[in-house]
Parts: sequence; C-alpha cells; structure tokens
Amino acid sequence: MLARLAERLAGLGGEISVEGHTDSRPIATSRFPSNWELSTGRASAVVRVLASAGVARERLRAIGYADTRPLAANDAAEGRAANRRAELVLRRPARQG
Repeated sequence: MLARLAERLAGLGGEISVEGHTDSRPIATSRFPSNWELSTGRASAVVRVLASAGVARERLRAIGYADTRPLAANDAAEGRAANRRAELVLRRPARQG
C-alpha cells in the first residue's frame, strides 16, 4: 500500500510529515524504551519505505507523538488498535513570486 501511495506522492510537491502514534500501554524494550521511541520508529519505518519507493528524502520528516494524540479511548482493545497508527500530513509547496 505504501509503495502505491509513494508513486502518487512522488509527483506532488511540498513536505510530507509522517506522524507516529501509540496506544497508552507503556512499552519498555531494548529497542523501544518508551512509547516515544516506538512512535518515532513507526514514523521512521514509513519514511524509509516512501523514500525507497521514490519520494525525495528532503521532503520527508518523521515525528513521534507517543500516546499524546489518541483517536479513541485506550480502555478497550479496539480503541488501542485505532491509536497505534501512522498518519501522513501533506504541506503544499510554498508559492513562488
């Protein structure tokens, strides 16, 4: 899915922010000591796929929000699943002249 999306994004101008999110359950592994690293890792993984599929690297940025911007309540499995996500935010290119 990301490769197909990258084809369309490569033809557009402007910056692309990939925002990683987690649910509120704490994580503490050697790879991801907290939800901050997990959310940033999630965003970075998407950025790597987009870049390898042809989106210019200078247009991409990875941002991790951990559990600070939930879409749903974290008290049920469905809500936690909705909160574990990556979102793409497209910014129009600056107008010239």
